[in-house]
Amino acid sequence: MRSAPERAFDDFVTARRSALLGYAGSLAGGDRHAAEDLLQEALVKLWLAWPRIGDGAPEAYARRILMRSAARAAKRCWHGERPTERLPELAATADAANLVEDRVRLEAALVRLPLRPRTAVVLRHYCDLSEGQVAEYLNCAQGTASSLVSRGVATLRSLIVPTVASVQA
Repeated sequence: MRSAPERAFDDFVTARRSALLGYAGSLAGGDRHAAEDLLQEALVKLWLAWPRIGDGAPEAYARRILMRSAARAAKRCWHGERPTERLPELAATADAANLVEDRVRLEAALVRLPLRPRTAVVLRHYCDLSEGQVAEYLNCAQGTASSLVSRGVATLRSLIVPTVASVQA
């Protein structure tokens, strides 16, 4: 028979897994396999810390673990296999195809951002956290977090807009 902490952990993972996987995917630059690895590592660490934080803020703890794990992974010399740039053709409507193209373009641009601004942009716009919460996650001043988000978004725009303009021309 499972204990109450085990049930609480299982309930948390069931409820928040997809959101945490999305966050991990953004930190991993859209690489689903790397995101799954990051999430698996984070959930193991979260389980080990569960007795201390189970009733506190487990999602905040998990996001911090994901952020730190992504930072460690980015420092490694070997980054593993890289996916091809050409995606297989999908049988989809033009609208769905455009959405996929936009997402691929955004993920490709997001990967080109340095880890800290990428993390700030993901926390602010994907996770919908306030600038104060982003600053807390990044362990910096709120103005620094705001600046990281602003510069990150500006860089994303510069990386994406020329691509869109050249496609339309």
